[in-house]
Amino acid sequence: MIASDQPVLGVIGGTGIYEMDDLTIDSRLELDTPFGPPSSPVITGHLAGVRVAFLARHGVGHVILPSEVNYRANLAAFKMLGVDRVVSISAVGSLRIDFAPGDLVIPDQLFDLTHKRERSFFGEGLVAHVSAPEPFCPDLSRRLAESSSRAGGRVHVGGTSITIEGPRFSTRAESNTFRSWGMSIVGMTTAPEAFLAREAELCYAVMAHVTDYDVWHLEETPVSVEMVLDTLNANTRLAQACLVELTRSLAGERSCSCPDALREAFITRREAVPQETLARLRPIVGRYFP
Repeated sequence: MIASDQPVLGVIGGTGIYEMDDLTIDSRLELDTPFGPPSSPVITGHLAGVRVAFLARHGVGHVILPSEVNYRANLAAFKMLGVDRVVSISAVGSLRIDFAPGDLVIPDQLFDLTHKRERSFFGEGLVAHVSAPEPFCPDLSRRLAESSSRAGGRVHVGGTSITIEGPRFSTRAESNTFRSWGMSIVGMTTAPEAFLAREAELCYAVMAHVTDYDVWHLEETPVSVEMVLDTLNANTRLAQACLVELTRSLAGERSCSCPDALREAFITRREAVPQETLARLRPIVGRYFP
């Protein structure tokens, strides 16, 4: 057991993911951040003896479009609570025949095709260029893959996830183009979430649930909301079991480079940074600008 009041793991997913027998809920936090309120109250509790935090990405009742999600506020809320590892649970379409509906994918690469979202915490007088050759934390991704396998999932490790703007699903021409580019799965929320997590020096990994073959597979029914929900509902127990397994593996210090992602990223001269900008970014850059 990790003896700490700070949540060790933050989970971003649907509102039902935290309804599990192994979780003892102790608080429902209505937070505000320098970037506005997060998508939902943050639920905190203990899972397998470890303190965790849950946030509903699309709000309670799924009322927020992918383009409307306040990704900055969601990650800032976790940062303010002391979370240092974040797992995203998301629904994706498969762009590969071997990634079948019902399977889990732990991607290792990300392609951002969105255009309407706030992609960075920085600006307004403070410039930082974070390095992102590996957009997902390798250590947390490995632990997530191992935990998913122990929980009984059919898990694919690696692959490139492409994030589209949404809210509509792809055309067949788009889906086939993504396949020709070498993409593995398609979703609507991983970017900019992964890049903001890196800026916040959080470890971030994705448990992607394959719900369909998008629209490229002519012998399969094109993706629909009903198809997505059916698969997600069927996989809820699997996701919950995976999280139980994962929390048991998180003892100890982080051994990856995520905790120091900003160390070499700042390019603005310290004396040129506006004080109001530093105040707003305090949860993100406080250790570098005391």
